[in-house]
Amino acid sequence: MLAIRSWLSFYGDNYHPVGKLVGRFYDENGAPTEALRQAEAAIEEAMKFKQKVQRKQQFPPCNSEWSSAKGSRFWCSRQSGGVNRDWAGVPRKLYPPGSRGSHCVCVRTTGPPWGEPDSTEHSGRGDLDNPQLEEYDGCHPLAEQCVLKV
Repeated sequence: MLAIRSWLSFYGDNYHPVGKLVGRFYDENGAPTEALRQAEAAIEEAMKFKQKVQRKQQFPPCNSEWSSAKGSRFWCSRQSGGVNRDWAGVPRKLYPPGSRGSHCVCVRTTGPPWGEPDSTEHSGRGDLDNPQLEEYDGCHPLAEQCVLKV
């Protein structure tokens, strides 16, 4: 479905529409059919899934454990969240848009921000400056693990 979206985008950007083909996706009046609405819904779902996968690559979930004696411990490794990568990162609270709460993610601390690999105008702090992130109280900003006492 994403390949179809890419194709539609290419043609929409490079060609001027001259009509609609009557058939599966448009009726004789040029109105969208149920098949077109279903295809558009499937494309939208595929886009959401792709964004979710990309978000997990950018902000992999932290490893975590809890005990009544020690409290909560969050830590990052090169495999946390099931995402293999060449950096471990530091734990942060992520507040996704439209969400009521946060969850722990691992955040890259060096290089350009996610999605800007060739950027030369950055602070070299990875994604630490992302506004959706918050440090854990009582934890060193660059610690790969954080223990929150009960």
